[in-house]
Amino acid sequence: MPAAGQNYSMVSEFILVGFSNFPLHLLPIFFLLYLLMYLFTLLGNLIIMATVWSEHGLHTPMYLFLCALSTSEILFTVVVTPRMLVDMLSSHRSITFVACASQMFFSFTFGFTHSFLLMIMGYYRYLAICHPLRYNVLMSTCTCARLVSWTWAGGSVMGMMVTLIVFHLTFCGSNVIHHFFCHALSLLKLSCGMGISSVTLGMILVCVTVLMGCLFLIILSYVFIVAAILRIPSAEGRHKTFSTCVSHLTVVIVHYGFASMIYLKSKGPHSMDSNTLMATTYIVFTPFLSPIIFSLRNKELKNAIKKSFQRKFSSLSS
Repeated sequence: MPAAGQNYSMVSEFILVGFSNFPLHLLPIFFLLYLLMYLFTLLGNLIIMATVWSEHGLHTPMYLFLCALSTSEILFTVVVTPRMLVDMLSSHRSITFVACASQMFFSFTFGFTHSFLLMIMGYYRYLAICHPLRYNVLMSTCTCARLVSWTWAGGSVMGMMVTLIVFHLTFCGSNVIHHFFCHALSLLKLSCGMGISSVTLGMILVCVTVLMGCLFLIILSYVFIVAAILRIPSAEGRHKTFSTCVSHLTVVIVHYGFASMIYLKSKGPHSMDSNTLMATTYIVFTPFLSPIIFSLRNKELKNAIKKSFQRKFSSLSS
């Protein structure tokens, strides 16, 4: 295999195909739709973060995790979506080698951080419902801050590992990426040399193992949670307890559901256009849904947002 250092001399930039194969009259429609979803994602998550920051009643572990989740979603969308939107209306869709590596690193970092945070939030719900007497000791402010730090550190390690694996390879053929961002599997198809299939399989196994491990621990937490809820004698008590988990459980289903649709779909005859649209469900649509789910399904947060807006409007009118 050629030396890894030859990457720079052989390929200095990549071409992102993205939406270039779509009919031209559809591109402004897609641009407007995804722009509105992107802006709403930013606005929704910023409102959640500002509300939690300003309302002292929300200074609890659950909302600390929610703020961290909102931060990861904002950063993830900022890394990928603006570039996608610009390329939709541009004829120059090249991205430099270093910019491509940076985008891959940050997208994987924030993506894995998001998954780790969902896992930690599942653990939090487990402690709150199954061990209420020990909850304050086990989930102190310092413990919460430490857990959030570990999720970001874990995401960074995964992002660095995947990026180094991919960009250690040699790219000596086509430099055309059939995606709208620097997608790891799309880049692996452009690499050449011995053992590419082994590297691809190894990277997929590592990523899938980590993500499925997070999902398994979330499911395990909810198995114990459901068992504890079923022991509550009153139907009202069971409903009230389960309602505290609905928003988190819904986001987990949406997050892993859309990811499964994209990465675990059958290897049948899919057009590149349909693959591009499917990828946007995870990249754009999932972050768009999260603030809606958390604000609508979480009564405490919804009331706090309403109160915050009422205070601001009353101060402006006076």
